[in-house]
Amino acid sequence: MIDAAGLQERAFSEIAKRSGRLLGSTAARLVQLDEQRLLDEAQRRTRLDDFGDPSFREPFGLLLRSLETEAKSSFLGRVAARQDILRLLSHRLRMLADRRRHPEIAAQEIHAPLFVTGLPRTGTTLLHGLLAQDPANRAALNWEMMFPSPPPARARHQRDRRIELAERQIRWFRRLAPDFQKIHPVGARLPEECLIIQSHSFVSFQFQTAYDVPSYQAWVEAQDLRACYEMHRQFLQHLQWHGPKGSWVLKAPAHLFGLRALFAAYPDAGVVLMHRDPVEVVASVASLHTALRSTFSDAVDPVAVGDEVSRRWADGIARAFRDRDGGCAPADLFVDVLYADLIRDPLATVRRIYRHFGRRLGPAAEDRMRAFLAANPRDKHGRHRYALTHFGLDPDQVRARYRGYCERFGF
Repeated sequence: MIDAAGLQERAFSEIAKRSGRLLGSTAARLVQLDEQRLLDEAQRRTRLDDFGDPSFREPFGLLLRSLETEAKSSFLGRVAARQDILRLLSHRLRMLADRRRHPEIAAQEIHAPLFVTGLPRTGTTLLHGLLAQDPANRAALNWEMMFPSPPPARARHQRDRRIELAERQIRWFRRLAPDFQKIHPVGARLPEECLIIQSHSFVSFQFQTAYDVPSYQAWVEAQDLRACYEMHRQFLQHLQWHGPKGSWVLKAPAHLFGLRALFAAYPDAGVVLMHRDPVEVVASVASLHTALRSTFSDAVDPVAVGDEVSRRWADGIARAFRDRDGGCAPADLFVDVLYADLIRDPLATVRRIYRHFGRRLGPAAEDRMRAFLAANPRDKHGRHRYALTHFGLDPDQVRARYRGYCERFGF
């Protein structure tokens, strides 16, 4: 059966990319990524001038230089990067203005948030979605991350006009990357990764998912990330002030790189670590990066992407266990979950997590979780197909790189 909507989206995507290729070398002239011009434009749009802590300027400048010299972005990619950066700068200005007008935002306390992390493609999105169904929990939704100012209000949370604005932008993204939904579902009302929050500090793993920015990314991975998590905490305060209440449930594989900084910001946090055979993980992650970067560049090498993500996440999981074993937080603030267990019995997995952290899972929450599972079957948006060989990798090579991790969890 032919999917007419899917064919239309692929046609739109191809037309957009071909139009960009016709512009060729003029793209850089037409879409400039100049640091001062971007700052000035954000100030003009918002009529505000205080960006807050100037420490963001170093990673901001590094990101722009990496985009200019390394990313090989298409015209479409440069437009997307410029718009995304202006959005983040504008959010900084507006959120700081909100905090000046309402100092009680900064007084919001974030109690015992629960973070889901682990290697990418280990079931973190599924588990996060399940936890978000509990009325006692609070997840950061995509539309709130895309339009955080003014702070969301509880009374209008389900009908805020920004929901449709976010959905409109997401529809455009789906047209440009029609296969991405098979890999990672995106929707205005869905909970989303903390990377979007952290990108407001310009110290985030968000940018490397869409662009090849190795110099910037190497700098990020060398930082202690405390400024990044301070921005994260301020963002949650913003959403919590007048928004729905509840225990925060959050998610991002990149938290593996910052456990010490995470616990510095949230000393009473709980961390759920998801685990899966890295042979399955690496191919899936490489597929995600290749699909997303190909939307914004015509020069994506799948083999280079395969080696890049394999190395990065082997380092990430090794760092996480060095920090955990080194006492970055009490042992009982961690719980390990196997991907296979989550897939086999999702509710039993949730119950085990709740027991570990002393939380109560009520019948209403379980009913909502069952409804969520029924409404979101595996491969809902189509089968995500991938193979290690497409990315120049083989199972033995991956297992050797992740040897310590495989031995620890019996993969």
